[in-house]
Amino acid sequence: MSRLIVVSNRTPGKGPAAGGLAVALRKTLAEREGFWFGWSGKLVETPAKEARFDDVDGLSVAQIDLNRDDHQAYYAGFSNSILWPSFHLRLDLATIEGHWYEGYRRVNAQFARSLLPLIKPGDIIWVHDYHLIPLASELRALGVRNRIGFYLHIPFPTLDALYAIPNHQQLMQDLSRYDLIGMQAQRDISAFNEFVEHHSPPDLAGNEPQFIDFGRTEVAAFPIGSDPEAFAKLAVSSAATKMIKRMEPVLGKQTLILGVDRLDYSKGLPQRVEAYEKLLANDARFRRNVHMLQVAPPSRDSIKEYQEISETLDAMCGRVMGRFAEPDWSPLTYVKRAYGQASLAGLYRLAKVGLVTPLRDGMNLVAHEYVGSQDPKDPGVLVLSRFAGAAEIFDTALLVNPFDTDETAEALRMALDMPLDERISRWQSLMEAARKHSVENWSKSFLDRLTPSTPPKASTRDFLYLASVA
Repeated sequence: MSRLIVVSNRTPGKGPAAGGLAVALRKTLAEREGFWFGWSGKLVETPAKEARFDDVDGLSVAQIDLNRDDHQAYYAGFSNSILWPSFHLRLDLATIEGHWYEGYRRVNAQFARSLLPLIKPGDIIWVHDYHLIPLASELRALGVRNRIGFYLHIPFPTLDALYAIPNHQQLMQDLSRYDLIGMQAQRDISAFNEFVEHHSPPDLAGNEPQFIDFGRTEVAAFPIGSDPEAFAKLAVSSAATKMIKRMEPVLGKQTLILGVDRLDYSKGLPQRVEAYEKLLANDARFRRNVHMLQVAPPSRDSIKEYQEISETLDAMCGRVMGRFAEPDWSPLTYVKRAYGQASLAGLYRLAKVGLVTPLRDGMNLVAHEYVGSQDPKDPGVLVLSRFAGAAEIFDTALLVNPFDTDETAEALRMALDMPLDERISRWQSLMEAARKHSVENWSKSFLDRLTPSTPPKASTRDFLYLASVA
């Protein structure tokens, strides 16, 4: 079996992973020879050229440090102030600074130079997410001809949003250097194919864009999942039970509505709180009988737009409390900290409604985790945004338009009133889909497609290969 090199912006840290990419890939990498490569999290004035290896809970991890100015341009700048909002169709929140692209390319070039000496013939390289779109181009420029795959964990933008991204033509050229591109959902494949069919309009000078040949690149949807069986066990573990017992005296006979998200403007948190407010306003019988818990640890809080969403959510939660709270009843709890997987699994199991309503999302693993954690004899109901990638596989959830807070409020009412037999039927279908799209099946299907069908040649460097794909 070929060695696997996983490349991402950040490498996994020691201790239990809280979620996301680290959880998804730990098992895959632990089962085969290879290593994880990425940024160490350290900023230094003059980074060393060589990566240093470390053992992280049994995983071999190669790390590099970054220069502070380069990291600012690459991460907070181009990646998270341009690509992230644009890919999530929030062009109103994108900030365009031309020099950020230069830093973005420099960091990708640094990744490539440090990774190059570690690559052996036959290695499979799997690059993750929007921070590293140019990495294949940089590796190819150094002569690497190994199979390189790319997986996009966020949605692919529509054509107009893509055109708004500076240097988007070069970024698409970079994507053509990969052998396999994986995306979360068919809607992303459709958006990608629309660019391939139309390309870009002429620039200000009237220059037509160059044709980009994707003839050597396969593009397909690989919906990512979690490990539903592991969450089923975790939800009845001692740590999960401890969380449930902490909550039960506080809740009493109240039904728990649960949201778990990073504090991000793409997650639709203000709209979610507004929908809950409308539920309480429209139907007085739910007052004192339901409680909403929103767990939202801060992320990227040095970026202005994230500070603003935090302030907005603070104000909205305060408004709901002021409108409906009584001396002996609180309608909601808003927690700005992260919890371990076991504690979350306990909360998922306790919640009779899982509220997962992003405005736009790649997949949303919280939906998977919620489904996996349910009691098969008394499962909760998943209320899910139709704009999450998960909506394509979880069609028996209550699918809502998160921008329409009246619709979400009605879905909450339906979930709270749903009879047991319907809850069980819906959950069984969701669990079947979660098993089918488990993280293990996801990684296997992607790597099976990426693995070459013929043995690799002896060298990883072949500059003639570059000429053939230019």
